[in-house]
Amino acid sequence: MSIALSEQEILRRESLKQLRALGINPYPAEEYKVTATAEEITENFERFPETYQSVTIAGRIMSRNIMGSASFAKLQDSTGRIQIYIKRDDICPGEDKTLYNTVFKKLLDIGDFIGVKGYVFLTQTGEISVHVQEMTLLSKSLKPLPIVKRDEEGNIHDAFTDPEQRYRQRYVDLTVNPEFKQIFIKRSKVISSMRDYFNKQGWLEVETPILQPVHGGAAARPFATHHNTLDMQLFLRIANELYLKRLIVAGFDGVYEFGKMFRNEGMDRTHNPEFTSMEIYVAYKDYNWMMAMVEECLEIVTRAVHGIPVVQVGANEINFAGPYEKLSMYDSILKYTGIDVSAMDETALRQTCAELEIEVDNSMGKGKLIDEIFSAKVEANLIQPTYITDYPIEMTPLAKKHRSVNGLVERFELFVNGKEIANAYSELNDPLDQRERLEEQLILAGRGDDEAMAMDDDFLRSLEYGMPPTSGLGIGIDRLVMLMTNQSTIQEVLFFPQMRPEKKARVTTAEDFTNIGVPAEWVPVLNKMGFNTVEELKAANPNKVFNDLGGMRKKLKLEITMPAKEVVMAWFV
Repeated sequence: MSIALSEQEILRRESLKQLRALGINPYPAEEYKVTATAEEITENFERFPETYQSVTIAGRIMSRNIMGSASFAKLQDSTGRIQIYIKRDDICPGEDKTLYNTVFKKLLDIGDFIGVKGYVFLTQTGEISVHVQEMTLLSKSLKPLPIVKRDEEGNIHDAFTDPEQRYRQRYVDLTVNPEFKQIFIKRSKVISSMRDYFNKQGWLEVETPILQPVHGGAAARPFATHHNTLDMQLFLRIANELYLKRLIVAGFDGVYEFGKMFRNEGMDRTHNPEFTSMEIYVAYKDYNWMMAMVEECLEIVTRAVHGIPVVQVGANEINFAGPYEKLSMYDSILKYTGIDVSAMDETALRQTCAELEIEVDNSMGKGKLIDEIFSAKVEANLIQPTYITDYPIEMTPLAKKHRSVNGLVERFELFVNGKEIANAYSELNDPLDQRERLEEQLILAGRGDDEAMAMDDDFLRSLEYGMPPTSGLGIGIDRLVMLMTNQSTIQEVLFFPQMRPEKKARVTTAEDFTNIGVPAEWVPVLNKMGFNTVEELKAANPNKVFNDLGGMRKKLKLEITMPAKEVVMAWFV
């Protein structure tokens, strides 16, 4: 099966050949030393014009306005766009004008990378521009970019907006929609400011295994793989919790990790099977201390990104300055449903779910049923940062029993704008209690709960050596970035979100065309006309195809015999 090329792609490949024939390397290897950026020049030129009398910049050609012996173009680098002015006699001071007349005017295209040297000046219309004195081709593009037009008022036309195309071809998206780069710049600030905060406290950043023999640390369905040399099954981690706790056992006072987690579950606006999480464990602390730490940390992060602790998320103004509201799990359900589930057994909880029209299945135990009620009736109401605390013991196998209330554990989740972004415990460090709880998870797994935790004997062994009182926290970085950038889907804050397999258009071979009577020499012409499959050809108007063939023969100056009309008509039988 061949790759069909559009007319533009064919023309660009022909330009590539001509450039090489002229002795121009379209993909040079040597360093191109840049001395300024578009943003730096536009921000500083009018104040310090003498600084920009000799500059070297590089970027993509995004538009051109060719006017005989002089032309304007827009060059886009990583910081923005700037106009360049190219005069034939400046870049071609001698007799040979090929660089301007042939290379710039005919062989370069929108999307090509070039480097230019020159000086900055103001045009008669007052636009800051670079007067080019030298030009170098740095990379020839073979595919045309989507042309996104902006009028004088800044309105965008013919935008590259299809979400699937944007996420699948992020390299195109961020080129023609450079404003979206700010999302990822802010994402970097979220992570770096959080890391700086932790480092200032003296906590150690660590790395733990991604391939794990036991899927533990969370209730989720894992991805499984097989290690050929060891002949054993391994899992992509669903959490790094149990390894970080091992390091607390080993004697570190505080450890944290930013890392990828993998869960073989559904995909929607807030879930991607591969996601970034930050987990931190600090010895000699509890979940009350952790709540105060989270408030301080998130305010610092918000100020680093926005300069203030307040962010706009949709119609809501979210204030990350503490203190945050606190509600127990049972109290939150009571507040938003009027139902007290604290004393209910599994049968009563199932009845309550039925009355609230919440779907459940037989694999769900008491903890899962309470979680379903909370998810359906409470979460959406938690707009401002809110701690949900003191969970039923059945919901949290890794948290310490509540110090004063039987049946609960010392756990909180932080909800913002109706979504959970953080989860923390006073960590369970009683090895016997921990074993019993994991055994209960095995019972749930036997009932068909494929998200139940597995037994991790090595983790239990580590606890038997003794782990000090510890508080642990996990923050979903992707969801936090969604809040910080006012995005409603997780795909917008991931460079390359997971996508369904791309549907590729079937491309027929030249033989498929010749089989229906098309002369071999005319197949490339049909391809240039946009007919990449026999089906596309047969769907066209036969008379128009015949007339267009004659037009293409003349346009391309082809010295091949024009097929008779009756021959062309036979292709459509």
